[in-house]
Amino acid sequence: MPDKVKSIPSENARQGRRGFPVLMVLVFGLLLGALVWWGVEVYGLMLDEQQPVELPAAEDAVSE
Repeated sequence: MPDKVKSIPSENARQGRRGFPVLMVLVFGLLLGALVWWGVEVYGLMLDEQQPVELPAAEDAVSE
């Protein structure tokens, strides 16, 4: 039995269709991540570092 290879047009043989390039999705995702990171950094700098923090009293401390 001879092997017969069926010829398929190149447009039908593609695994994916042409659309929004994956590279653009990756670039926009990276830019969005950098924008969020920058926002968190700015928020962290705006926090008052001199704000008092209540610490629980140590159990071995002598109370007067």
